[in-house]
Amino acid sequence: MEQVLSKDGTSIAVQRSGTGPPLVMVHGTLASHQSWAGVLPALEQQFTVYALDRRGYGESGDGPSYAIEREFEDIASVVDFVGEGVGLFGHSFGGPCVLEAARLTPNVRRVVVYEPSPLPVPGAPLYPAGTVEKIEALLESGDREAVVLAVFRDLLDVPPGELDAYRASPRFPAWMAAAHLVPRETRAEEAYAFEPERFKDLRLPVLLLTGGDSPERLKTTILTWHAALANSRIVVLPGQGHIAHYTAPDLFIRELEDFLLETD
Repeated sequence: MEQVLSKDGTSIAVQRSGTGPPLVMVHGTLASHQSWAGVLPALEQQFTVYALDRRGYGESGDGPSYAIEREFEDIASVVDFVGEGVGLFGHSFGGPCVLEAARLTPNVRRVVVYEPSPLPVPGAPLYPAGTVEKIEALLESGDREAVVLAVFRDLLDVPPGELDAYRASPRFPAWMAAAHLVPRETRAEEAYAFEPERFKDLRLPVLLLTGGDSPERLKTTILTWHAALANSRIVVLPGQGHIAHYTAPDLFIRELEDFLLETD
């Protein structure tokens, strides 16, 4: 892992592998650079992949206090470390982070976002009342498994029948290890101020991925971003939900490669 210093001095860990044009990959909540293990061998054939650990995760450092704006700066710092012509990918919580980061650096060439965090709707709660407090209580009791399941059930609307598959994933222990970061990221999602006019000058090509079987609020979020971005397109991954890089890796890889390898 290489270390990149962010604007505030926080060390962000980055794993570099493969050959080809640069691709920076940003994970979501509970994840890490290891999220891409199943798709990395194929991506390495086409790209030099820079898979980072967001602050607080894996081998990255963390600041004394948290603000989502520091995440944007972290990603921009990694992009600038890589250099020009960077492809930038963000999943879930990493989605709005990469779109905001693309405003901070001239070195991004194209952006792919897979189901960014749902956007707050004025006058309505983003998540059911008491969700964050429930997660905090589970953390205090030491029940990290219940925290992870609550994320999938209450935040991502995973159907009950699929929760056993998530629990059986080899990544489940890593998700539990990161459970303490869930409350701050959930509060950041609830407080995020989405202002479409802030993106009016962001004219980079942007691919917005969503699963055909994903919850409606994630699909609605994709449509909202699409309306705000001058040069975006939507691709629906048929039969998939929020984690196609696990459930349909070939489909996920194909959409990523087709878009990022297009000539401008």
